[in-house]
Amino acid sequence: MTVLQEINSLKKTPLYDRHVRLNAKMVDFGGWSMPVYYSGIISEHQWTRQSCSVFDVSHLGEIHVKDSGAFQFLQYRLTNDLKKLRDGKILYSLLCDEKGFALDDILIYQNKLDDYYLIVNAAGIARDYEALKKYAPEDVVLDNLSDKMACVAVQGPKSEAVLEKLFGFELKSLPYYFFKEQKFMDEPVWVSRSGYTGEDGFEIFSSNELAGPIWDRLVEKGKAQGVLPAGLGARNTLRLEAGNVLYGNDLDERTTPLEAGLSWAVSFDKGGFVGRDMLLKQKESGLRKRLVGFKVLDKPIAREHYSIFKGGRKIGVVTSGSFGPTAGCNIGLGYVEKGNELPGTQIEIKIHGRFVKAEVVKLPFIPLRHKR
Repeated sequence: MTVLQEINSLKKTPLYDRHVRLNAKMVDFGGWSMPVYYSGIISEHQWTRQSCSVFDVSHLGEIHVKDSGAFQFLQYRLTNDLKKLRDGKILYSLLCDEKGFALDDILIYQNKLDDYYLIVNAAGIARDYEALKKYAPEDVVLDNLSDKMACVAVQGPKSEAVLEKLFGFELKSLPYYFFKEQKFMDEPVWVSRSGYTGEDGFEIFSSNELAGPIWDRLVEKGKAQGVLPAGLGARNTLRLEAGNVLYGNDLDERTTPLEAGLSWAVSFDKGGFVGRDMLLKQKESGLRKRLVGFKVLDKPIAREHYSIFKGGRKIGVVTSGSFGPTAGCNIGLGYVEKGNELPGTQIEIKIHGRFVKAEVVKLPFIPLRHKR
């Protein structure tokens, strides 16, 4: 296969042509052709922290779960307790296999009781859908809407003011992790106060047809309001500073939610769910490894797969690493053996053949600025 054939084989979001026209650097991201940056990762990161950036996240998947048995089905299939939900609220949860390993981390949007939308990671859409179908009873209808829906994320301290001015949305009363239906070009869109950056921000879910006009209004008319497009490079450094896990790096089918520090999204008290017995056994017997945040005490960046040492012995591995523009130092996430997870623990990371000093720190790396 030639390079051109490989490029043409990648999936494209409805906004692909717009990214190309903006001279974005396009890369293969989980089988999708996505913009990694427009002007530069650091500049886009810093702009998001101080103003407002718009990201194309249309590669995310959307699975509709409805009918009379939807609540009970998802209560059994997912780790978190759906009783925490009410109409218009969002809940973070995990989709696990029977052994308690994480197949994906997802967001549950409750439109109303027995009517939910699951937002899943792009690389896991097909697998997640099959994992859900495996346990779905006859009184549940599953519909994979991923090819029909698009999403843009508007993130940064000016995002609320920008969306209210450009679209006429009323968002001041919308709490964090809630969503509401709004109208754009006489069609319904969902606007959620959510995001992955550690900043106040929103995600707009729409049909594929509306994605282009929404993007154009944000990028063209929004420029005067302080809006600039940003790519997945800045999205990654922003989420890392916020201490958010990335599925496929910090969480995968070989790790459990407990090991990844996501026990707050596992509700043992709600009753049975897929993977509960194995997770409860792991909780009672104790974790052998734990995901931690660390800062490097020297110049090199600790990249994914680098080994973590203590006292000359390997104790873990780096899963995510980068320079943190806001944190002002090189930071990362990684798994370490039990007993090395406390903040202040001194570790070393093997980088290009030498041992570089690092320190386990409390997450997140910067103060979160979600609107509460």
